[in-house]
Amino acid sequence: MEILVALIPMFAWGSIGLVSGKIGGSANQQTLGMTIGALFFSIVLFFIVQPAISIQMIVIGALSGLFWSVGQNQQFHGMKYLGVSVGLPVSTGMQLIINTIAGAVFFHEWNGSRDYLLGFIALGLLVFGAYMTARQDDDSGVKTTNSMLDFNKGLRALLVSTVGYGAYTIIIKAAELDPMGIILPQSIGMVIGASFFAYKKVKVDRYVWMNMSCGLLWGLGNICMLLTMRQLGLAISFSLSQMGIIISTLGGIYILGERKTKKEMRYVIIGCLFVIFGGILLGYMKA
Repeated sequence: MEILVALIPMFAWGSIGLVSGKIGGSANQQTLGMTIGALFFSIVLFFIVQPAISIQMIVIGALSGLFWSVGQNQQFHGMKYLGVSVGLPVSTGMQLIINTIAGAVFFHEWNGSRDYLLGFIALGLLVFGAYMTARQDDDSGVKTTNSMLDFNKGLRALLVSTVGYGAYTIIIKAAELDPMGIILPQSIGMVIGASFFAYKKVKVDRYVWMNMSCGLLWGLGNICMLLTMRQLGLAISFSLSQMGIIISTLGGIYILGERKTKKEMRYVIIGCLFVIFGGILLGYMKA
C-alpha cells in the first residue's frame, strides 16, 4: 500500500511541467500561481485533518517552503531554456543523486551491502534513464526542443534548483515532524519565497491564477511523499516520486509539441525503460 501511495507524486508532479507549459506565463508567474494553489490545498487539508502545529513545525515548515520556492522557480527557468522534455529529466537526475545519497548516508536508510548494492544500481538506472530522455541528436544540426534553447543558462538554473529542492526535503526528514502539521507552514513559506521572486517583476493576471492548478497537483504529490517518507525513507520515496519524468518527457513531446528526431525518440524510449526498471528495483528493495 505504501508503494502505491508513493507513486501518486509520480503522476501529480510529472504533470506539473505539462500543465504549466500549456497554460503559459513567465517562470515567476508560474511559481507564484503554483504556490497560491498549494496554499489553498494546505488550508483545506488543515481544516479537514486539524493537526496540532508546534513552533518547531512553523519554523521548519516555512524554511522548507522557502527552499522549495528557490528550487521550483529555478526549475521553471531551466525548462524555459531547455524545454520540458530536456529540462525536467536533467533536473530529476540531479535531485535523485542528492536525495538518495542523503537518505542512505546521513539518515542510514540502507543497511548492509545488499541495500547499498541494489540501491546504487537503482539510482544508476534512474539517473541513466533521465540522461537518455534528455539526450540530443548532435548530428542532426537541428534545435529540437524550443527556440529559447540555451544549455549553459539552463544548467546553471537547474544546479541552483537542485540545491533548493534538496534542502526542502532533507530538513523535513531530519526534523521527523508530522507531515499533516507541517504542510500549512510549508505552503506559507512557499508563497513568501515566490512573492520575493515575483516582486516588481510579475503582473498578477490570468497566468498566475490559472497556474494555481499546478499548486493543487503539487500539494497532492507533496502530502503523499511526506507520508511515505516516514515509512519508506527519503531515498526510496523521493526516487519513486521522480519517475514522473516519463509523463513529463512524453507529454512534452506529444502535448506541448517539442520536436524530437528519430534518434532522440529512441533515446527517450530507452530512458523511460531504464527509469521503470529503476523504480521496480526500489520497490523490490522495500518488499
